[in-house]
Amino acid sequence: MVGPQYDLVGNPLGAVRSTFERAAAESGGHEPVAAFRGKDWGATEVFRSFLFEQGGLDKVPVLDESNLGLIKPNTLVRFRGMVQDMLGNEFYVGAFKDGSTWRTNKFSDSSPFSMAHPCDHISGSAIFSTVCLYVALPRAPAAHLLLILVLLIADKQLMLEFNLDNAIGLFQVPGQNSWTRESSPGPDLRRIASCFTSEQREKRKRGADNDAMDVSESGSGETSSSSKKTLADWESDLNCLTFPQKDDGVKISNSSVEMSMNEEHHVPEMNGGDHHIPGSSFSCLVKVYDMPESQVKLNDVSEFIGVYTFDPELAAPNDNSDDIMFDLMEDVTAQLPPSKVPRLHCLVWRNLSAHDFLPRPPAVEPSPILLRGIRQSLLSHLTLVLGKDELAAQCLLLHLLSRLRNKVDVVTVGRLSLNFTGFNRESVSIFGNQLNNLFQRLLPYSQVIPLSIEYLNTATLQPRKDNQSGRLVTGVLQLPQGTHLTFDETLLQSGSLTSKGVENTMLLKNLIESQKVEYDFEFYKLEMATDVQLLILSEGKSNILPSDLIVPFRPSSVPAVNASSEELESWRWYLATVRSLPQSTETDTYQMIQDEMVNAMRDDRSLGCSELSRWLTMAQIMAASFGEKSLSMEHWQMVKELERLRKERLQ
Repeated sequence: MVGPQYDLVGNPLGAVRSTFERAAAESGGHEPVAAFRGKDWGATEVFRSFLFEQGGLDKVPVLDESNLGLIKPNTLVRFRGMVQDMLGNEFYVGAFKDGSTWRTNKFSDSSPFSMAHPCDHISGSAIFSTVCLYVALPRAPAAHLLLILVLLIADKQLMLEFNLDNAIGLFQVPGQNSWTRESSPGPDLRRIASCFTSEQREKRKRGADNDAMDVSESGSGETSSSSKKTLADWESDLNCLTFPQKDDGVKISNSSVEMSMNEEHHVPEMNGGDHHIPGSSFSCLVKVYDMPESQVKLNDVSEFIGVYTFDPELAAPNDNSDDIMFDLMEDVTAQLPPSKVPRLHCLVWRNLSAHDFLPRPPAVEPSPILLRGIRQSLLSHLTLVLGKDELAAQCLLLHLLSRLRNKVDVVTVGRLSLNFTGFNRESVSIFGNQLNNLFQRLLPYSQVIPLSIEYLNTATLQPRKDNQSGRLVTGVLQLPQGTHLTFDETLLQSGSLTSKGVENTMLLKNLIESQKVEYDFEFYKLEMATDVQLLILSEGKSNILPSDLIVPFRPSSVPAVNASSEELESWRWYLATVRSLPQSTETDTYQMIQDEMVNAMRDDRSLGCSELSRWLTMAQIMAASFGEKSLSMEHWQMVKELERLRKERLQ
């Protein structure tokens, strides 16, 4: 373990370098980087133990736009967000030899030690002077270093270990409700953190100037002319070289993650101009190390904990159109310069579920007896919110507990979209607002969409790829799993849909029917699976959003609605727990239910497979709502009674 001289929150890089130097020493001094090539050398285990075993997580501040000026660079921070885009790749010098000692640049923007220039080990064509200038940079885009690596592996004396990272865009979760951010607030930054003083900034600037002088003395004078060689000249020089067999010196070890946050606060000196994800006001570039791309999925909600770096005095790279490197590929992250966008070098990350947003989850097993009591309490509250309409409350509870459990071809199992009819603008202003307020206090992510002709004709619902910038431009329907959407159709009036309005209507219909969102990659379209709960409030049956369950809304009063913080916490835990329960059906029970379905179809020829499938889904959710993992005939009969009452209202 790292000694007590390192504060893992205040000086995380000290702990990183200590573990690296120890790993290098334990390797015996013979090719030490080979001992941990392609894997972590123990640094992340130190932080993982501190965060999750020693209770250090609450000591780490949460990075957001409101506290950027309070967080000291090179300290440990954490950020929660949704994977919004996959950006590009980047090489960096992961390890190098400083005299007789191996050093590492991992988890930092630049090296704190002077690096020996690679040109000291290479001689020959003038091509090397240009190459060496780029190698001297601690980090460079992958395409910029493609030719560099080909040259470097030809020289066995070069004491550098190059790593490759890819980029992933992250931003604050759309529709994230405030209680989820309050569940893990971190320490009081106004007491424990401060910004850099002018003296510290001047010291950092002098250090950067000294590094620049070292590069110049190592041969940059010859580079300016050779850097403007044509591609044909480069190919000619490369043809004169002889390269050895395959070398394992390059490895995939980290990912860049871009984060963006939509907040009301604004920090004018940060993220000016277009240095952010379109539609956001704050961006942060996050480097995630030693993580295969397969572990990162679009729209996942994750928490990243790592080293925070930001230096507003660093200049953005010049866009030199004559540079051969810019001819090879445009760097996506060049739009996020370090002078505008802070960095986070991730040490530990984890995917988040609804349980991770609960401040104090009960330490007891979710027994059916416990869940039944909480269910009754929540159902009573839903009944009050819906004007004492018990049938609507029962259906709403099933809707809130639904989730996509399986998908076979075009058939989705587990979804239960809900359409409350009988609403008008006046009732929406009362009961619709009460529902929205409840969802904001109960669910991690929820949004209300006012569905009008103008909205359909103008809203950007579909995410699309901007191939000029290499960025995925987010749309309204790019959402995390488990999001709840409420559509207010009482605003719809007669009018004409434009081509965009028709496209948006088809996107919404595809979402509610197949739980898929179509992404536009300019030259092709790609459907992405999602899991979104949809509630529609309308006067009559919705024609735009055909729901699984249609319930006429019949309130009898407008009672006062109040809930204590303890009740809200228990309901949040109940919803998260029940939605995660596995479901099964005993063979005998399934056979009896199947027989009843056959009899029902014989008595009512209008029944189809989709409606019978919905009955089974409702019965499974009904069983889960009581904390049961197996469907019983009792739950099946309860659903049949709900269906009888619902159909009476439809007549």
